[in-house]
Amino acid sequence: MPTFPTFIEENKLRQQGYQYIAGIDEAGCGCWAGPLVCGVVILPPEFNPTGIRDSKLLTSGRREKFYDIIKDKALDWSIGQASEKEIDDLGLTKAKIKAVGRALEFLKIKPEYLLLDNNITGPLEIPARSFIKGDVNIISIACASIMAKVTRDNIIIKLAKNYPEYAFESNKGYGTKEHQEALQKYGVCAIHRRSYKPIASVITR
Repeated sequence: MPTFPTFIEENKLRQQGYQYIAGIDEAGCGCWAGPLVCGVVILPPEFNPTGIRDSKLLTSGRREKFYDIIKDKALDWSIGQASEKEIDDLGLTKAKIKAVGRALEFLKIKPEYLLLDNNITGPLEIPARSFIKGDVNIISIACASIMAKVTRDNIIIKLAKNYPEYAFESNKGYGTKEHQEALQKYGVCAIHRRSYKPIASVITR
């Protein structure tokens, strides 16, 4: 049976008096090109759409459907980005912190507690807890993963028009066979992450 995320962690926090609980997740850490995107979502207690899961476990069509539902039903949500240049200049960990900070700044409601997917760091001034497989088990984080993934996919699809050789519209910047072959044939482009080993090896060959 498939695993679906629940409100268990959010409900525990509400019993402790927290009202605005934000789930946070990112999309694009493993990509070789384009920005890193962080999603933040604050859900109402009555939020209960059927079938929401971690974005990686959904088809693109289902992700788009749930993106619209979350956008309409969430108490608040936002997106923050870190560019490929920031990833190269700062390193992935610090760039991720920047993306999280930007997403939180764009919220209209200030969250009182953060539920973070594993390996994501929030600001010290807001209480927070990270969870291994948070995007699989916790509904707020699963929703954040959907918002981040759909947003990033749309960004990279638009960028793909400027770099048709790399088929970014289909590989989304990940290191697929077609992407690797394009790198060998055409070299790197402006949105490649030059600090990543597969890209650096093409530059230095």
